[in-house]
Amino acid sequence: MDVFQLKLFQRMSERMGWLGARQGVLAQNIANADTPDYVPHDMKALKFVDHLNEVTPVVQARTDSMHMSGTTTRAASIDDQKTKKQYETAPVGNSVVLEEQMTKLADAQHSYQLMTNLYRKHVEMLKMALGRGV
Repeated sequence: MDVFQLKLFQRMSERMGWLGARQGVLAQNIANADTPDYVPHDMKALKFVDHLNEVTPVVQARTDSMHMSGTTTRAASIDDQKTKKQYETAPVGNSVVLEEQMTKLADAQHSYQLMTNLYRKHVEMLKMALGRGV
């Protein structure tokens, strides 16, 4: 059984790849903290809603005529990723804020560790289900 065929492991691998690439971009921002006219970059976040839209919706079945038919409505999309304007710019035109970049880098590292732990736990769970123990 190839675990990479499971959608869960594909999504976790995709997230880990994105987090690794984001760490590279943030490290480049930090490395260019003193470069004149450098504008910091960040990667567009992966949205869980985009993955849900790829999945076919589950249709509720009425097994009895007395059951009420369910209705599904899509929730309004919430844009939680607001574009933040740069509030601090150096006299040479550089707008890298080291504290902000380090915070983003720590967040990316924490998320990466979370993904590796989830990955490991799911592999252990599959091994246990197959009777191979942990």
